[in-house]
This record gives sequence, C-alpha cells and structure tokens, in this order.
Amino acid sequence: MIRTLIGLGLCCLLRASDPAPQAPQRPPQLGEKVQVSKTERSDFPSGGALHLRHSIGELTIEGWDEAGLEITTIKSSKVGVEGHERDKAVKLLDSVKISTERKGDEVTVSTSFPEHRRILRPFEGRTDFDLEYRIKVPRNAKVTVEHTMGEVHIDDMRGEIHATDEMGLITVRVPDGQYAIDAKSKLGAVNSDFLGDEKSRKWLGHTFLANPPANAQKMFLRIERGDIIVIQMHQPAPPAPVAPSGK
Repeated sequence: MIRTLIGLGLCCLLRASDPAPQAPQRPPQLGEKVQVSKTERSDFPSGGALHLRHSIGELTIEGWDEAGLEITTIKSSKVGVEGHERDKAVKLLDSVKISTERKGDEVTVSTSFPEHRRILRPFEGRTDFDLEYRIKVPRNAKVTVEHTMGEVHIDDMRGEIHATDEMGLITVRVPDGQYAIDAKSKLGAVNSDFLGDEKSRKWLGHTFLANPPANAQKMFLRIERGDIIVIQMHQPAPPAPVAPSGK
C-alpha cells in the first residue's frame, strides 16, 4: 500500500512539472505580391482614334487637355508569394504583353496573355494575375474598347465611344450634351442619367436607346454579363458676379 501511494504521488508531481500546452501557432505568412508597373507617353494624332484589343482586368480611359497619349499598366500577382512561387509569378507577369501600334490616325493597344480554358476552371477565372490600365488621351478622340473581362471606365470623352465587355461593368461619365446612346446588357441592367427608352425582357436582356439629333455624340455599349452605367457629369457653376462696391 505504501509503495502504491508513493507511486501515485510521483505521478502527480511529474504531471505538475509538465510544461503548459502551447497555443497553436499561426501559419507563416506569404510574402508580398509581385507587381510590375510601366508608364509610356507618345504622340497621338489630332482627332484620331484609340482602340483597345483583348484588354482584361480594370481599364480606365480619361480625357485630358494634353495632345499626347499616356498609358500606365500595372501587372501584379493575385496573392502574396515567396521563394520558388515568386519566381513563377515573375515569369508569368513577363508573359503578359501590352503592345502599342499606330496605323494612320488610329492607335491600337493590344494585350496577349496565357489564359485557362473555362471548361477546366469554370469558377477560378481565366488568369492567375491582375492587370490594370490607366490611360489618358485627348478628349476629342474616338474610343473603341474590346474588353475580355473586368471593369471598363470611360471618363470625360467627347468623341464617339464603342465599348464591349464579356463580363464585368461598363461606366461612362460624360458632360452635359446630346448623346445617341445604344446600350444593352444581356444579363444585367442599364442605368442612364440621360432620357431615353428602356426595355427589360426576360432572357432578352435590358436595352436603353436615346436618339437625339444626328450630330449628337454616339455611344455603343454592350456587355454579356454585368451592368452598364451612363453618368452625367455635373459641371461646376460659374462664379457669381461681384457687385461693385459703393462709395
């Protein structure tokens, strides 16, 4: 009996001396995203046209007062990576090519990139990278956009606008004026600050048409899946005249 009691006592002492259980450690954090940005400026033909082919990601085209064209592209990995995975991400971003070519009065910006077949990855997207374009072009330029997937934003352009997108969002911001708008979303909505006729039919999409005089600025907007938004920019009110001070 005495030996049994001594044995139990020693077990209790050993258990009491065991170190306290450690809290679960957080998994190691991944490194930073790989990002490559580039800005190029070039001449742009007066009254010319800008054409975007096979663009993907987020595209912003902004009208400005300067005569030239400025294109900033930002390529980045979707997640933070490190080690061997970082080398793979750098190689992938290098394979994403954005080229600019001028023929006559048209400047074409084309994008080529490796993409996945939708049937193999229906819910993971078509690319393993993110891409953003920030483009500034003279306001009177004609703009044509053939976007693959993502958001398209066109801001303060006075020339004809022709934009198509497979999936994402199209927004167009224009100043007061008269616009011939032909917009349609097959699976989504069309919202416009300008007056026009709209129709929404099941399985036939949502259409919006505005038909002012023939000299109105033309907009042709199409999206397969997503919304189209046409926004009227509010011009700042002119300053109030200052009354002459009486003496």
